[in-house]
Amino acid sequence: MIIKKICILGGTGFVGTTLANRLVNRGYSLRILTRDREAHKQNLILLPDTDLVQTNIHEQDALVKQVAGCDAVINLVGILNERSSNGSGFRSVHVALTEKVITACRVNGVRRLLHMSALNADARNAPSHYLRTKGEAEDKALAAQGIYVTSYRPSVIFGDGDGFFNRFARLLKLAPGVFPLACANARFAPVFVGDVADTFIQTLADPDYYGRRLNLCGPHTYTLQQLVQYTADCTGVRRLIIPLPDFMSRMQAAMFDMAGFVFNLTGIEKPFSMDNYLSMKVDSVCETNDLPVLVPNPATVEAVVPQYLAGHTYRSHYDQFRRNHT
Repeated sequence: MIIKKICILGGTGFVGTTLANRLVNRGYSLRILTRDREAHKQNLILLPDTDLVQTNIHEQDALVKQVAGCDAVINLVGILNERSSNGSGFRSVHVALTEKVITACRVNGVRRLLHMSALNADARNAPSHYLRTKGEAEDKALAAQGIYVTSYRPSVIFGDGDGFFNRFARLLKLAPGVFPLACANARFAPVFVGDVADTFIQTLADPDYYGRRLNLCGPHTYTLQQLVQYTADCTGVRRLIIPLPDFMSRMQAAMFDMAGFVFNLTGIEKPFSMDNYLSMKVDSVCETNDLPVLVPNPATVEAVVPQYLAGHTYRSHYDQFRRNHT
C-alpha cells in the first residue's frame, strides 16, 4: 500500500502536533482538520505540504469531503471528561465519530486507518464511560470491513504541553500548603509523546500491524502519588501531599461533578470527576508492552519532564515580577 497523503483528526492537539511534525519530516503530505483554524495556524500552518482545514468533523458530509484524496486517516480525537455525567459526551466523541470516520473511509476508498484508543479500553468490562466508549470505538474500527486498522492503547502520555504533569503543576501551585490526592495508589506507566508518535509512523505502512491493538507503556511504573510528588519537586513547590482513602476519593469526585455547571460556565475543565475516579480503579500498566519493539530506547519521565516543568517555575517568577511592576 502506497501512502502519500494523510488526513488527521485531532492533529492540532498535544499528540497531533508532535505526530504532524514528524510525518512531514518523513515526507508525507498532510490534511489536518480543525474546528478553529485561526487558533492553531501558528503551530501548524508553516509545516510544508500541510493543509490546515477548518471544518466540523462531526458532520458526516463535511468529513467525507475532507477525507477525499487521502491515502490514510489518523483519528486522534478523544476527551477525558464530558459536560454531562451519563456517558453521552464520550459516546459522541469516541463512538459516533469513529463510525463517521469509517463511513468517510469507505466512501472514499481509503483502506488505511490508524485509531487512537486507550490502555484498558474495554466495551464490556471497563469501569468508566471513558474506557467503555474507547473500547467500543476501538472494536468498531477494527471490525470495519475492507479497511486495514491499527489501534494504539497508551498509558498516560507525557511531554511538553501535556495534560498530566502540567495540570498537576498548576493544581499544586493553587493548593494552600496541603494537597489532598485522590486515588494516590493508582499505577501508571507514562509514555513519551514522541515515542507514541513514532509508533504511528513505524506501523503506518507495515502490513504486519494491520488488525492489531498495540499497548504502549513507558519503561517505568509509578503510583499517582509518586508522580505528583515528582511534579512538586520539579517545580520547586513545597506541598504536603495527603493520599485520600477510597471513600474520600469518591466523595471528592462526586463534589467536582456536582460543581460541573460552574466549570462549564467558566470554560475550565474539571480537575477530577467520578468517571476519572472509576477509570483509575484499573491500573494503567501493560501486561504486554508493544512499545519496546517499535521504539528500542523509549524516553523516561526523568529524562524529559524536568525540562518543561522547569518552565512553570520561571513563568511563575515572571508573572509575579509583572504583577509587582505594573
